[in-house]
Amino acid sequence: AQAGQFGYNNDFLSLLPLDERGREHGGARRQVLVANHEYTDEVLMFAGYDPENPSREQVEIAWAAHGLSVVVVEEERRSGKLTPVRRHRLNRRLTTTSRFEVTGPAAGHPLLRTSADRRGTTVLGTLNNCAGGTTPWGTTLHGEENFNQYFAHAEKVTDPETAARLKRYGISGGASERKWERFDRRFDLSQEPNEANRHGWVVELDPYDPDSTPRKRTALGRFKHEAAQPRLTRDGRPVVYMGDDEKFDYFYKFVSSKRMRKGDSRAAREHNLTLLDEGTLYVARLTGDSPADQIDGTGKLPADGEFDGSGQWIPLATAGPRGDVSHVPGMSAAEVFVFTRLAGDKVGATKMDRPEDVEPSPRTGKVYIALTNNSDRGKEGRAPADEANPRNANKHGQVLELTEYREDPTSTRFAWSLFLVAGDPEDPATYFAGFPKEKVSPISCPDNVAFDPHGNLWISTDGNALGSHDGLFGVATSGPRKGELKQFLTVPTGAETCGPVIQDRRVLVAVQHPGEVDGASVEKPASQWPDGPGRIVRPSVVAVWRADGGDIGV
Repeated sequence: AQAGQFGYNNDFLSLLPLDERGREHGGARRQVLVANHEYTDEVLMFAGYDPENPSREQVEIAWAAHGLSVVVVEEERRSGKLTPVRRHRLNRRLTTTSRFEVTGPAAGHPLLRTSADRRGTTVLGTLNNCAGGTTPWGTTLHGEENFNQYFAHAEKVTDPETAARLKRYGISGGASERKWERFDRRFDLSQEPNEANRHGWVVELDPYDPDSTPRKRTALGRFKHEAAQPRLTRDGRPVVYMGDDEKFDYFYKFVSSKRMRKGDSRAAREHNLTLLDEGTLYVARLTGDSPADQIDGTGKLPADGEFDGSGQWIPLATAGPRGDVSHVPGMSAAEVFVFTRLAGDKVGATKMDRPEDVEPSPRTGKVYIALTNNSDRGKEGRAPADEANPRNANKHGQVLELTEYREDPTSTRFAWSLFLVAGDPEDPATYFAGFPKEKVSPISCPDNVAFDPHGNLWISTDGNALGSHDGLFGVATSGPRKGELKQFLTVPTGAETCGPVIQDRRVLVAVQHPGEVDGASVEKPASQWPDGPGRIVRPSVVAVWRADGGDIGV
């Protein structure tokens, strides 16, 4: 039943047009909703759940609740309401046991081979899908984030190099939290040490072809992907920006060597489904333009009145039709793509405060990066504050604005500034693009970002450290009201705000893990959202529209 219905803990959302030969259905138009399902909260799903002894049935339900959902929805023109269209030919679930194809430079490499897949080209399942992106050629991208939590018995891996690589990706210790290794050996690293290498990629899905096999794009590198949002160069090549959601990890981009073909012919679509397999992967190094003694870790602005500077994109590896090339001494190209974090370490990339979602502005081309927080910044043995990450023990996070040199996304140079330094506006260590702080909403822990048709940036939060629930906020990025941040909605107890899709007259958010607080369970719920008393708490997608049917964001 779970494999045939919407999954759990919805995160990234994409709403795509559906042209069914121009027909409308009772005055309504149809669209395709695509959603990620990051993970499962078994203690909120199953009455009497024993985390030390899950049953096979509970584990298999959790496998089926992970992954991706494709659902055709029908819009009521007058109200904005979206209703799922049952049994539509495009409706589809991808789960932990679905087949995924591995493509690009690491496909078939020994590091990706297992006893069940001796060719290293087919993976069962996608794990911990977080934020993602929508491509100009009509597919969706899905980032595999905290995949480390699913794998057990790293302590039994005896090869020191393999053990060190696992540790760099947060995999250590004995039994896993969910105990999946009891029911499928691929989650037991003592039996399948390469299985973890088959996760941590960007997955590309064609939502218009229900028979297609989703593909894990290895040219985009392997790390805890929080986002993968593409834009096109002037000559039509996609550039994909990506964050690695970990304290002190890095910000990346991939520049394809192939041009997108326009049109919806079969040849064009087949060509465009190869765009992310060839090109160069880069990591970012940021340099501040203020003297080091003016960055004291408190968040106090330097003398020039803003946190800003320049940056360099450092090439890591290039994937090409005639062979792959590593740009990192001591690592092969395959090692760079499979162990991208280690490559970033070697070239001295800038350690960031959890770079999560990324969004290029469709109007200006500037790139906005949500840096959620980093409570370990400045601790003994950890990186101190720098101009891009200016606060030690950073609880609230910031949003960085990046401008490619000459507005060319293929450039290896860029300028940057902190657009927002989040927190209570009454705190002097906050900044709202220079806008008067007494006129903005408090915000903490920016996570997902999106743009509306009017050029405003929308920010959803995760882990609000101000004592409030998480929410969705809109902020102008240009003009006299630049930096004027306003809260738009709030999500329930224990939930984070995800997904956001901002249309001219409707906003969609994914309400993830409502009721997820310490001590909560089916028997002792912290929330009964959305169905009310007596019903189990459920992650859900919410659509919001103005009562008068007018535009949002103006």
